[in-house]
Amino acid sequence: MSEKAILSGNEAVARGAWEAGATFGSGYPGTPSSEILPALTALGDCYTEWAPNEKCALESAAGASLAGARCLVTMKHVGLNVAADPFFTLSYVGVNGGLVLLDADDPAMHSSQNEQDNRHFARAAKVPVLEPSDSQEAKDFTRLAFEISEQFDTPVMVRTLTRVAHSEGLVELGERTVPTRECGPVRDARKYVMIPAYARARRVFMQERTAKLTAFAEETEINRIEPGSPDIGIITSSVAYQYAREAAPEASFLKLGMTWPLPPGKIRQFAGSVKKLYVVEELDPYLRDQVLALGLAVEELPESLQIGELSPERVAAGLRGGDVAPASNDLPPRPPVLCAGCPHRGVFITLRKLKAFVTGDIGCYTLGTLAPLSALDTCLCMGAGIGEAHGIEMACGEKGKTVAVIGDSTFVHSGITGLVNIAYNGGSSVVVILDNGTTAMTGGQEHPGTGVTLSGRPGRLLDIPGICRAAGIPNVVTVDPRNLEQVESTLKQALESPEAWVIVARCPCILKARPDAFPRVIDEDKCIRCQVCVRIGCPAISTEATDDPRKPQPRIDPVLCTGCNLCAQVCPVSAIGEMEGGACEV
Repeated sequence: MSEKAILSGNEAVARGAWEAGATFGSGYPGTPSSEILPALTALGDCYTEWAPNEKCALESAAGASLAGARCLVTMKHVGLNVAADPFFTLSYVGVNGGLVLLDADDPAMHSSQNEQDNRHFARAAKVPVLEPSDSQEAKDFTRLAFEISEQFDTPVMVRTLTRVAHSEGLVELGERTVPTRECGPVRDARKYVMIPAYARARRVFMQERTAKLTAFAEETEINRIEPGSPDIGIITSSVAYQYAREAAPEASFLKLGMTWPLPPGKIRQFAGSVKKLYVVEELDPYLRDQVLALGLAVEELPESLQIGELSPERVAAGLRGGDVAPASNDLPPRPPVLCAGCPHRGVFITLRKLKAFVTGDIGCYTLGTLAPLSALDTCLCMGAGIGEAHGIEMACGEKGKTVAVIGDSTFVHSGITGLVNIAYNGGSSVVVILDNGTTAMTGGQEHPGTGVTLSGRPGRLLDIPGICRAAGIPNVVTVDPRNLEQVESTLKQALESPEAWVIVARCPCILKARPDAFPRVIDEDKCIRCQVCVRIGCPAISTEATDDPRKPQPRIDPVLCTGCNLCAQVCPVSAIGEMEGGACEV
């Protein structure tokens, strides 16, 4: 009897790559894909690494594939924007060892700055797409993707969605099989050197490859017809298949495991067997548009189904007709906040006090946007805050003096080039690198600035202040973000300076290193209930009603309090106990 295990979709992808004999894995952490590479690392016999960003990860995998290794590259949907440059040309180059790109889309933006349907990316790049609908398929499709990659000389995208990535299911396990292949780079300039003359020939190859992949899509069992009532036929894929099965169990289904290229013959066959044809899919009408392009009649579904996550209830309502509101839940609103004792808070308190215009970035520190901190004015994408600050300054001169904030992992990901741009073009922006020694937002992964690799081995520690000086920034200083006086005086000096500054606000993430300090306590005899401590937004501080509804009594929860002492520093009457120990080394 074969062995079985309960695995999340992410763990199943790792298992599929391991069983397929992958010997190289790379990626950049991003929810909902972050758990895949650690799971692959735990399985052993496969070299894995976190890359500084997704482009680096894919380029390294391209090299490992060239040398004959089967490679898995992981990223969330917006990561493919960063990796798009090598992704498109890698489709021309093809592979030696199989190369699978795991792309995790995030409907409803649980932890993302946008909704993005990356099937469009794959179709534009002419890269085949497999879409598993549960953990078993996540494992099986990943394994199959390596076979397709090598059979058709192409990278293959396995696209998951949040519910597939994080839900768990019973998975039948298989044995690991590593292809017998000598490791070493292959010299074939016409295939691997994309000068125009060679690329034109590969473009013809891609067209022929697409025709072969289309024939494969017609035959493969992962595109299957499930007969049911001829009254309703539903074409669907991924987790939308699970929702549609529950919403309309009596219907006939064409379940597409491979969504590019599509099987036009199988689609026509299915459409001809049902009276009404629907297409149920999450995010964009990607499948629907291609079915319509085949000249087939498709029943209309509400456009609101294209926004946010689907559910069996939403799909059922859509099939009945009428508008369907975006998904919601009955939980009370719980606005996200920075952790109690988060070292970023001290910088945001000071920036708000100075009324600085702040260009933000992607990470925990994006939470500085929300009240009561209300410290960020922009947030576009990873690394963009530094470029935005430079653009504002160049457009407005002295009036455009701004502060860009960025985390240490994001600085390595895509902030360095923005800083080089400031130095090269004579900018004078102020950049604050919030260095908490981890990639906190996605679960605390390592990066070059921590000096520890994915496998836990010591790596070369990236000297962040040294990088800034080497880029040509004349003023680089390091401060303790929990020392408000030091942060404020440094920021004032930087904002008044005609030169560019980098302020490295360095203190460990509170989830990695809780300070050895006692909880703070409010002396109610001294407290004037001015609420200044409440406005630092610390979840350890709450209020209790008093006779005066305008002046509730602040309280500090000793369980949540980490003794960071920020509340004591902002108290105008010294009513909060002093910190005993716990200062950060600078």
